[in-house]
Amino acid sequence: MNLKQKITLFAITPLVLALCVLALAVRHQANALAQQEKVAVETAYLASKEGELRHYISLGRRSIAGLYEAAWQDADSLAEAKEILAKLDYGDDGYFFVYDLKGTNLMHPRQPELVGKNLWDLRDAQGNYTIRNLIGKAKAGGGVENYMWVKPSTGKVVAKIGYVVLLERWGWVLGIGLYRDDVDIALAKIDAQTSANIRNTMLWIVAIAVAAVLFIALAALALNVSEYRVADAKLKVLAQRVVRSQEDERARLSRDLHDGISQLLVSIKLQVESGIAIMTGQPHRADTARLAFDRAATQLNDVLGEVRRISHDLRPALLDDLGLAPALGHLASEFAELTGTPTAFRVDGPVDTISAAANTVLFRIAQETLTNVRRHAVATSVQMRLLGSASSVRLSNIDDGVGFDLSGVAQNPKRGIGLRNMHERLEAIGGKLHLNSSAAGTEVTATLPVV
Repeated sequence: MNLKQKITLFAITPLVLALCVLALAVRHQANALAQQEKVAVETAYLASKEGELRHYISLGRRSIAGLYEAAWQDADSLAEAKEILAKLDYGDDGYFFVYDLKGTNLMHPRQPELVGKNLWDLRDAQGNYTIRNLIGKAKAGGGVENYMWVKPSTGKVVAKIGYVVLLERWGWVLGIGLYRDDVDIALAKIDAQTSANIRNTMLWIVAIAVAAVLFIALAALALNVSEYRVADAKLKVLAQRVVRSQEDERARLSRDLHDGISQLLVSIKLQVESGIAIMTGQPHRADTARLAFDRAATQLNDVLGEVRRISHDLRPALLDDLGLAPALGHLASEFAELTGTPTAFRVDGPVDTISAAANTVLFRIAQETLTNVRRHAVATSVQMRLLGSASSVRLSNIDDGVGFDLSGVAQNPKRGIGLRNMHERLEAIGGKLHLNSSAAGTEVTATLPVV
C-alpha cells in the first residue's frame, strides 16, 4: 500500500467510524424516544380509560340508586337491580358484572354460564387470582384493576382494565371493564412506525456514508490523476533539460577539442612534416629539423595538458579520491595558475556531511562560477569559501570584477544558460542559489541542507 492509499484510508476510516457511532447513537436515542412515547401514550390512554370507567360506574350506580337507597330491601329489588345493570351495555364487549364478597358471580350478561359459580380461586395464565383481586380492590375503596379475561367478540383471553366498587349494603362488588387489546394494537403500530423510522434513518446514514466515501475516493482519484499529469509534465520538462544539458556539454567539449587540441595537433602535424622534409631534402640542416621536432614535442605536451584539463572538467579524480574541499582547493589553484588571478580558498566547519551527489553539484557550480569570472568579470582577485554547519553547507565565490545586470541576463535566453544550469542543479537536490552583482563585483552563494 503506497502513501496516497494510506492517506485515503486514514481519511475514510475516521469518517466511517464517526458515521457508525452516529448511527448507533441515533438508533439508541430513537429507541429511547420511542419507548418514552409508548409509555406516554399508554399512560394517557389508561388515564382516559380510567376516567371513562369511572363515568360508567357512576352511571350504573345512579341507575340502581332508587333501589339501593330504598327503605325496603327484598329479593325482587335485587333481581330488578341486576336486570337494570345487565341492560346497561355499550357495544359487544362493554358490560357490567356483579360478584358477592365470597367470589360468586351474581350477574354476567355476556357469560351467563358463570352466574352462580364461585370463582374465588380463579387464576389467570400468570397465576394471579382474578376475582379475589377484584374483590380486594373493591373492599379497599374501589378503583382500577388489570387482569386477563375472555373477550366476548373474539373469544380470546386478552388484557382487561376493570373498575370495581363495593355496594356494601347489598354485599355486592359492582364492576365494569374495557379490553385493552386496542391499546396494544396502537402501541404495536407505534413500535412498527418507530422501527420503520429508525430503519429509514439508518438507510439515510448508510447512503450518506457511501456518498462520502465515494466522494473521497473520487477526490483522491482526481488528485492522483492531476498529480500524475503534473509529474508527467515535469518529467517531460526534466527530460528536455537533460537533453539540453547534454547538448550544451557536447557543444562545449566540441569547442574545446576544436579550439585547443585540434589546432595543436594540426600545428604538430605541420612541424613534423616540415622536419621530415628538411631532413629528406637538406640533410645538412639537421639542426633546423631538430628545432621543428622540439617545437612539436612541446606542443604534444600542451596537447596532453589540454586532454588532462578536459578530462578533469568532465569528472575530477580528486573529488572521488579526497572529497569536496581538496577538489575545490585544486580547482582554485588551477584557476590562479591559468589566469594569473590571485584566488584564495578557505574551509570552515564540517563539510563532509552531504552526499556524493551534493558534492558534485557544488563542484560544478564552482567550475561554472570560475568560468564566468574568467570570461566576463575582468577580476583582479577571487575568494572562494566553503562553510559547513550542522544544518547546511554553503559555498561562496566572490570576485572584484565589473559585475553584470542580473535581470538582463535572466531575460536573455542566450546568455543565462550557465546561471540557469546552476539553479536547476541546486533545486534538483533541495538547495538554493543566491546571486548579488554590482560594479564592485559579484557574489555567488550556493546553500545545501544537511539531510
